Amino acid sequence: QVQVVESGGGLVQAGGSLRLSCAASGSISRIDVMGWYRQAPGKQRDLVARITSGGTTAHAESVKGRFTISRDNAKNTVSLQMNSLKPEDTAVYFCYADVRPQTYWGQGTQVTVSS
Repeated sequence: QVQVVESGGGLVQAGGSLRLSCAASGSISRIDVMGWYRQAPGKQRDLVARITSGGTTAHAESVKGRFTISRDNAKNTVSLQMNSLKPEDTAVYFCYADVRPQTYWGQGTQVTVSS
């Protein structure tokens, strides 16, 4: 079994920064991809950023230049540095880890950006 736990959400003013962290633990031989999705009230869950074990990253267009994903393979952790936050970034952020053949999800952490 694999556990995924996020931390670092909170309330911040527009223009501010937050750093989300996520750690995967348990029966892990290798994690292929780790990343973050977010879901705002009444909306679908959308990909924010993802990173492969080799360090290849992808960021949603809406966060490019503001958010940066990074990863520590040795510790099975992934982080999301969020700068220049906007009210539309308000959502629950979910971390995931692809440990084949399954994808494991965290419980989510709330990010609220006030205007």
